[in-house]
Amino acid sequence: MDKIYLDQRIRKIPNFPKKGILFYDVTTIFEDAGCFKKMIDEMAARYEGQKIDKVVGIDARGFLLAATLAYKLGAGISVVRKKGKLPSRCISSTYEKEYGPDTVEMHDDTIKPEEKVIIADDLLATGGTMLAAVEMVKKMGGEIAGIEFIINLSFLPGLKKLEEAGYRANFLIDYISEKVTTI
Repeated sequence: MDKIYLDQRIRKIPNFPKKGILFYDVTTIFEDAGCFKKMIDEMAARYEGQKIDKVVGIDARGFLLAATLAYKLGAGISVVRKKGKLPSRCISSTYEKEYGPDTVEMHDDTIKPEEKVIIADDLLATGGTMLAAVEMVKKMGGEIAGIEFIINLSFLPGLKKLEEAGYRANFLIDYISEKVTTI
């Protein structure tokens, strides 16, 4: 996928959600049917010939990726939500954010032992949410087949944390501060 084409479809919003933060809004990718299709096709191609049982989407933009990727791969979908948002019995994982601890949950029966699982989210920054999702999937006996992001912010420690934990993350575009690099 052409990185400049993708970059032009990502809306950048300065000082959101707070002063000094540049927010990368990927919802504009989903508005562009051609870009959306290319993105999902590229992600799905990595798993060609593999049996994927579930795609897990992280609250909330990860849901959009997970649903379409699961459909393309013929897999089911599971969700990771903020604490208190799921109606049935849950398992949880707490991780540190820049503002303090946060907790995410999954239904405790959503992943079966030995299921092959992809976890998808829009953006990799600190890696905390993704590592929490990985922990819950593994606690239920799932096997991590892949980790997918649209964006990696390489000036933040997320990719390094995932690699140190033994996981490879795939992403479509990498931002080094505010510059686009090809991968």
